[in-house]
Parts: sequence; C-alpha cells; structure tokens
Amino acid sequence: MTARLIEPLGLLHGIQGRFACEAGLALPLAGGPAAFSLCALIDETGRRIVPVHDIPGDWAEPLSWITTRLPEAGLPPGVLVMGILNVTPDSFSDAGRHEHAPEALAAGYRMLDQGATLIDIGGESTRPGATPVTSDVEQARILPVVRELSARGAAISIDTRHAATMHAALGAGALVINDVSALAHDRLARGVVAQAECPVVLMHMRGTPDTMAGLTGYGDVAVDVVRELAWSIEQATLAGIARDRIIVDPGIGFAKTEAQNLELLRRLPILANLGCRVLLGVSRKGFIGRVGGASSPTDRLAGSIVAALPGLAFPDTILRVHDVAETVQAVRLWQAIHG
Repeated sequence: MTARLIEPLGLLHGIQGRFACEAGLALPLAGGPAAFSLCALIDETGRRIVPVHDIPGDWAEPLSWITTRLPEAGLPPGVLVMGILNVTPDSFSDAGRHEHAPEALAAGYRMLDQGATLIDIGGESTRPGATPVTSDVEQARILPVVRELSARGAAISIDTRHAATMHAALGAGALVINDVSALAHDRLARGVVAQAECPVVLMHMRGTPDTMAGLTGYGDVAVDVVRELAWSIEQATLAGIARDRIIVDPGIGFAKTEAQNLELLRRLPILANLGCRVLLGVSRKGFIGRVGGASSPTDRLAGSIVAALPGLAFPDTILRVHDVAETVQAVRLWQAIHG
C-alpha cells in the first residue's frame, strides 16, 4: 500500500469539487466533498504529476485508498472538535491552569458547552524538555476528571504513552486512546488497546520529546511521514487492533522543523493513502507563534485556526484544539461557504 503513493493535487472544495467530479475532471478525496484534479504518482522511480484522467490502470489499488471514504473509527461522522484538557503543572499552553480537578472539570464542561465532541485529557506534558512522570502520578491527576466527566456523558480521549494509564482510564469511562508514540513507548500498550477494541490515535513522532528535535532528517517529509505511520499501523494491526479503529495524526511539531510543519500542512491530503481517519493537532504550537509573530501561546488563536483549516479537506477530520468555541465557529463558516 505504501510502496506506491498517490498525492492528491489541484484541490477543489465543496460544490466545486462535486461539479468537477460530475464533469469527469476530478476525483473525490476520501469520498468527497473535496476533490482533486491532479495528482503526483510516487514510487521507487520518483515522482510525476498527471491529470486524474491519465492515472495508469496499474495504479488502481492506491487510487482506491485515496478516493474511498475513510472509516469513522467508532466515532461520530463529520468534522469533530476535540478539546484539549491538560491536567498538568507544566503545560506549554495554559501554564497549569487546569492542574487541579475542580478547574479541570470546569474547563471540560465549558468545552462541551462550546461544541466539543471529545475532551482529550492528558496528565503528562510531552513538550520538548518536559520531565517524564510515572503512570501512578499521571493516573492520580487524570482519573478523578475522567470519572466525573464521563459520568456526565462526555466522550473522553486519554493522551498517554503508558499502558497502565490506558487501562485505568478506559475502566474509568474513557473511550479513545491518543498516544504520541503510536503505541511504541510501552510494550504492553498495543495489547491494552486491542483488548479494549477502542478507537486509538497513532501519532507520528521520531524518538521522544527529549530527542525529537535532532531527528528531523527527512528525504521528503510528507512521504516519509506517511510511510512511517504505515509501519505504526502495521504493528498495531499485527497486535490485533482493528484497522478501522485507527486514527492517524501527522504529529505537527513533533520531530519536524518549522518548514516541515508547513510542508505537511500544504500536503495533508497525502495522508489519505493510509486509509484511516485523520486527527490534526496544531493548536497554539510554536511554529504558529514564530510565523505569526505571537510569542505567547495564548495569542495564537487566529494562527491556530488558519493552520487547522487544511484538515477540512477530509470530511471526517478531528481537530484537536485549545479554543473550542472559535474553532467550532470557523468550521461552521467553512462548511457553509463550501457547501
């Protein structure tokens, strides 16, 4: 599936994409409504750009991957907004404002009222240079919040690398596992997820948060990320995790330079080759501040929304954000404009 990749180009959104498909000038991206009129055929011989009506017949298999609707992964269809809730003292974006359960619960309820479908709760910071914590510490931080929010009907995702935390959080009512290491950090993690049969987010990262800054050597960052995520998917499925429960995250800001982050966002449709639902997390990240001239993470709202919009090329993207109300508004306007 990844020896040959088709990268969609010449993207058309909404009603324009539908008209182009009806005229035979484009093909649907992940089932539409976005479509592409050109594509790059990528294999061991290199990369060549062709109109969609000139795609050779022997490329039918990779073509089916990028034009078929992606699985919903056990979650509601459509674009979903996932609110970020860091129950840590050293979060890069909120300076520990939600470190304690009462503040975290209030923030979680506020996100739900603002339109979040999922709340992603984390008890260990994965920012560069963050101090790792034990699973016991992580669980002490998050489990009271998970139990309370899930008891009120909230759909909870757990941002963790630790198998014991995954198991405990699922038992406390969490529905989704979100692992920045793509289940590679803890050898027991794949077994926990396979047994639970829950949706799981596999994020692309090289190394660890401490070492990733030195691991940014890519031949072609978009192609390499797809192929490395394909390996993570393969390892997950070999462990018994159903492919249609897997969500992929390109890992913006993790083992990527500023230029590579921007390149990935430009070329996000290439992720359709993986055949999995996509999660995009760009909210308040450092490259947004550097490009947009906002040194404080809390001043990066406008840039965060702009950086998230490429994710709307897919019909069922999950946007992981700090600013829920503003993102929900942006998504609604995007969808209304593009029909």
